[in-house]
Amino acid sequence: MRDSATALLVDVSDHRNVTDLLTRRALAAPDHIAFEVPPHNALDSAWRQVSTREFHNEVRALAKGLIATGVQPGDTIAIMAPTRYEWAVADLASWFAGGVVVPIYDTSSAAQVASIVADASVVLAIGGNSAQLDLLDAAFTKTGTGALGAWAMDETSPGQPRGSIADLAARSAEISNRRLEARRALADLDSPATIVYTSGTTGEPKGAVLTHRNFLGQVLNIAAAYGEVVHAGGNTIIFLPLAHVLARGLQLICLASGMRIAHLSDTSAVVGTLAVLRPTFIVVVPRVLQKIQAAAATKAADRGLSKVWSAAADTAVAWGELCERREADSHASPHLGLRLRHAFFDYLFYRRLRDVMGGRVDYILSGGAALDASLSQFFRGVSVPVIEGYGLTETTAPLTGNLPGNIRSGTVGPPLPGTAIRISEQGEVLARGVGVFAGYRNPRHNKDAFVDGYFRTGDLGSIDAHGRLVLEGRLKDVIVTSNGKTIVPTLWESAVESSPLISHAVMVGEGRSYLSALLLLDAEETAKWADAAGVVLAAPDATILDEVADAGLRRHIQAAIDAANSLVAHSEQVRRFTLVATDLADTTLVTPTMKIKRNVVLQRAASAIENLYR
Repeated sequence: MRDSATALLVDVSDHRNVTDLLTRRALAAPDHIAFEVPPHNALDSAWRQVSTREFHNEVRALAKGLIATGVQPGDTIAIMAPTRYEWAVADLASWFAGGVVVPIYDTSSAAQVASIVADASVVLAIGGNSAQLDLLDAAFTKTGTGALGAWAMDETSPGQPRGSIADLAARSAEISNRRLEARRALADLDSPATIVYTSGTTGEPKGAVLTHRNFLGQVLNIAAAYGEVVHAGGNTIIFLPLAHVLARGLQLICLASGMRIAHLSDTSAVVGTLAVLRPTFIVVVPRVLQKIQAAAATKAADRGLSKVWSAAADTAVAWGELCERREADSHASPHLGLRLRHAFFDYLFYRRLRDVMGGRVDYILSGGAALDASLSQFFRGVSVPVIEGYGLTETTAPLTGNLPGNIRSGTVGPPLPGTAIRISEQGEVLARGVGVFAGYRNPRHNKDAFVDGYFRTGDLGSIDAHGRLVLEGRLKDVIVTSNGKTIVPTLWESAVESSPLISHAVMVGEGRSYLSALLLLDAEETAKWADAAGVVLAAPDATILDEVADAGLRRHIQAAIDAANSLVAHSEQVRRFTLVATDLADTTLVTPTMKIKRNVVLQRAASAIENLYR
């Protein structure tokens, strides 16, 4: 198949703009708990519960304050902060005030912040802490933007030169309800709602303009398609950056559907928080699932149960495969041996793994990178199905997705309601639909962005017989060797990255006679390995890509290389590799969503690459 489409489930024409999602929910269920806000101190302290009415009132008060301080319809408002409740308040309040939201990752550098506020002509900004506010102030001074200043999310001390959103909300009495309602209703479906700057994995960041129609089309149709996952009886924890459109879209879906939301910016506290809040649904990137599985394997090894765990993992994968077959053929059933093994390992391992995730997770959504099919089947086998989806900033996040009761590992599912995909002659995935944007803020970025009314995603893929999309790599990542072989590195790289020790694998070989690879080490997992092996590794130089030459570590990782090579043709196999330690918090090297900037890696590792061909 070269085309696949799914019909629209919900028409958005009866909505004025995104703010209707909150106003309608506040009318329908004002006392329903919409958010849980963490305590300032101990993790096990009581989380503060916020009803829909309370959230609506906070949003309205801040919106009035924004208007009182001078925000005009269509003004751009930047939000730069970690994932937290106040981010949600600021986001909705900006829309109520008639503004256009410009999210900025809280890890952005001074140059990145300055570039965004200048390109978007930001008028006012809201920052999470003093460091982010200092960056915003410096960017405003440098670019001549920010006429209405930068405001803190937390209350400031009396006499401080900088105000807070509480100070803005305190001015709400200056604006009447009628004036606020008139401002709230100004934006229509085709008005810009947000300008989201892409992460720039292959070039300079671009400002994608997403409309209220894009958000509403996605929110209402995804909520309709995933009612079994997102519902008023469930709850979730958002720990993805809210500057990412997926997290914001998820937040709106949950808000409109009555699903309770908690925010968490400290990813090291995720496991403890899962046990406290016991979510029914979470969104992760594949790396999180890999680490959960690896941690379980390590714990089993510490108890001398490595072989037993290996059998348990194989059984979970087999059970997951069976579950998928049963969705297509109701007559498929497990044989007695598999049923007995699964029941035994459920008692020994699986239930404990579910308890680590809080004990109530019905589904996990995975996105942001390719998910290995066997990893998906493993979690299905431990009774926590993984729904893999695919989307981009330019498609207002989800474009395709597997559905409850119809999951096929190795695919990212069919188009979501109101969306169509096409595979070009070159194998590129093309898209159009309710979430697909109309274009970038800068017209020159729109050149070659569309073809025949479809957005060019830059991803390679195919469509299976059931209309599901199978991703095959990035168009710009394709390698052509000196003997004319065209190589798509994604399968090999993803296989190697399944090793807990490897954070990113980068295949190289453009114009060369054979393929090599740079393997960027996961600092935490490598430290654990070194400690267990009694090896002392030199601390990496954070400013460079530092080659690690330990022979024992190379031997350990060789198994992952051999496994990856067994999955591909001989011409696609990697002959040589080098291990690299570096600072993976470096925003010039890795995007805020943990995607590697391949071109930057290749530039910085030029000498290491040359060594691979000597």
